[in-house]
Amino acid sequence: MKLFSFLKANSFVLLFLAVLLLSNALISFWNPMESSRRFYKNDFTKTLFHHSWSRSGPVFFGNSSVTGAYIEEKSASPLVEMGLSYGKLTDLQGILQKDLYQIKDQLVIGIDVHTMIDSLETDATYQWFKPWYQPYVYTYRDYFRKTGEDFVKNLSNGSLAYTPSWIDKMLYFGQQDQAWMKDKWNDYDQRFGWMRLKDFQKNLDALDWVIAYAADHKLPLRVIWMPWHPDYKHPPYVAELKQAVNSSLEAGSVPILDLMDTFDAKYFHDLVHLNRADGAPQFTKEVDAWLESLRKP
Repeated sequence: MKLFSFLKANSFVLLFLAVLLLSNALISFWNPMESSRRFYKNDFTKTLFHHSWSRSGPVFFGNSSVTGAYIEEKSASPLVEMGLSYGKLTDLQGILQKDLYQIKDQLVIGIDVHTMIDSLETDATYQWFKPWYQPYVYTYRDYFRKTGEDFVKNLSNGSLAYTPSWIDKMLYFGQQDQAWMKDKWNDYDQRFGWMRLKDFQKNLDALDWVIAYAADHKLPLRVIWMPWHPDYKHPPYVAELKQAVNSSLEAGSVPILDLMDTFDAKYFHDLVHLNRADGAPQFTKEVDAWLESLRKP
């Protein structure tokens, strides 16, 4: 009787909660941040889209330096190019921990001068950042608001048409001029040049986690130090960071290809991105040759 009385007295509140839970479940199942072109798409979703929504395969993971440098369709043994805007090792750990992608056959990680920076802001819409308990609409409220505003605006003009969200990743063509790159180097130096090893600790821990994950799953793991423009000195923290990263990799018997200082200036678009016409094809060839050498007894 007490239970019945409680349910009757609170029927409106309970019905309201049930509607909220049901609507959240339905919207989550729809998952418009992935499924609807009316909504913004992050680079992880773009990766899935360009691979027919497959969530398994061999992967080349990294940030935008990987996106710009690796041409999957020209590779002799193509890996799924999973370069993410502002991608970090903590992102890879999140993908694997939440079982958002099944990496098979081999995992190649590209690390550049920014991949390990703990405080570097990233894309808040990446799927692994959403807490399980947080309502879908609340998590992506800014994007629902923007899509809703666009819908109302178009409807007021008598149209249901919309411009589909951009579904391709950023590629890098041509070369930035020296003045632009000097300003960019100064910007990087001001933002990150003071950093020391403690400022990379979360990503160093994530690297150790990924090494252990690969060993547990018998997943071949390879790491590439991504190219840096030869006309500009390394950020001050790079030597210490490379030593720490390489120490972990060597302890885990992980093969390393260091391409940080091997590309001429003509191959670059800016300080950290190879240009698509010359740099990316050369990078892809070198990665193919290295991976093939690892297959030989």
